[in-house]
Amino acid sequence: MAKKSKRYLENKKLVDRTKSYEIEEAAKLIKAFKPAKYDESLELHIKLNIDPAKADQQVRGTISLPNGTGKKVRILVFAKGEKEEEAKKAGAEFVGAEDLAEKIQGGWLDFDVAIATPDMMRVIGRLGRVLGPRGLMPSPKSGTVTMDIEEAVTAFKAGRVEVKNDKTSNVHIPFGKVSFDEEKIVENLDSAMSQILRMRPLGAKGRFFKGVYVSTSVGVGIKVDFSRFIKVL
Repeated sequence: MAKKSKRYLENKKLVDRTKSYEIEEAAKLIKAFKPAKYDESLELHIKLNIDPAKADQQVRGTISLPNGTGKKVRILVFAKGEKEEEAKKAGAEFVGAEDLAEKIQGGWLDFDVAIATPDMMRVIGRLGRVLGPRGLMPSPKSGTVTMDIEEAVTAFKAGRVEVKNDKTSNVHIPFGKVSFDEEKIVENLDSAMSQILRMRPLGAKGRFFKGVYVSTSVGVGIKVDFSRFIKVL
């Protein structure tokens, strides 16, 4: 087992592992932690009451964070012609078609979001084995296969985040930076949990959330009380 740092152990003492914290309390704890030498990302982890093997219980889509993620998002767009120019004007870092597909097949993956126009799916279809496991394959459900390239690029730059359950029924998303003030942390966390709750698939039975935790990139997990979110449904 990896040895925990002195900073981690000191921060761990601040957390009552038997308690579920209100999101405002969680934000205060995050700001009370001894910080790392860099601006850590804030992470939201939710255990969902779904069967990930069933098609009618998949959770996939996007949410928008009111204060963004605090991270510079590198966007790649597969497009040609007018849509290629639209992507460049919107601020996409990488724009192309077959040339980018070949580059990715060669092992290059220095981007965070991949967006494509529908006609480009024939070009990038063979990239599924590379992009799929990394959550980078464009998909209509995630809003990354679209003709409105400008809107998609702008939205992901501003803080749109893809949500997708993994094989163990969990979702993991970034929702800000440690440098955010408490108000922004609370706003993003409240918004993220509310939006994910509304993504409950029709096939899911019983309570949708089974457990909610927040943490910094290399920090201590904080259990979050989600009862107030359940009551709004």
